Amino acid sequence: MKTMVNAIIQARCGSTRFPNKVFADIDGKPLIWHVVNRLRYAKLIDGIVVATTFNANDNLIEEWCKTECIECFRGSEEDVLNRYYCASVAYPSDIVVRITADDPFKEPEVIDNVITKLINENLDLVTNNYPPSYPEGLDCEAFTFKVLEDVEKNAQDAFEREHVTQYVYHNSDKFKIANVASDRQLSSYRWTIDNQEDYEMVKAIYAKRKEGNTGILLMDEILEILEKNPSIPIINSQVKRSAMYQ
Repeated sequence: MKTMVNAIIQARCGSTRFPNKVFADIDGKPLIWHVVNRLRYAKLIDGIVVATTFNANDNLIEEWCKTECIECFRGSEEDVLNRYYCASVAYPSDIVVRITADDPFKEPEVIDNVITKLINENLDLVTNNYPPSYPEGLDCEAFTFKVLEDVEKNAQDAFEREHVTQYVYHNSDKFKIANVASDRQLSSYRWTIDNQEDYEMVKAIYAKRKEGNTGILLMDEILEILEKNPSIPIINSQVKRSAMYQ
């Protein structure tokens, strides 16, 4: 029987730092479109689900998903872990790939490498930021439904329930965890969107893409753009980063 791999994207409109950022325009398409579109280039993902909340503000996300013929699940706003668990039951998943909706540059090949390692080595969770070596915003986690079921049952701490997989890391002796590392140390780059500066940086990258390139911008091309235009990464260099990337 084939292993069902579903990417679940956690998305909501209620960001305090950048409200409605999932619909921020990037190269003529909303941010959420870019996140979904890049996942379609990952060869090992079978299904894509946008997991949003019951908050009325997120009706817009559900409506957008219907228009774009993308599966949508609605669940708890605060208990993101439960949202993931319920979404993976509603859309049966042997393996769940966790994706956040504020990252427009997810790398399909990295996602496939993470999934491959999880399956081939019979692991519980594989990521690419434990420790980080890729740019912030290329984060990816894949884990089995069995692990998600365990975490949903046992995680009690509010932080663990908000951040989905933290129970696994806090109990690393109980789970088989592995990391996929880049062959270059690139974690000093910040390619995620939390506020206006991040958004301006992403738009500046798109403005410098190669003429005629209508496909997705892959990591090597982005690095080439930044090398030729060193002023671009300065745009969001003062933004406070995740503790993992500081």
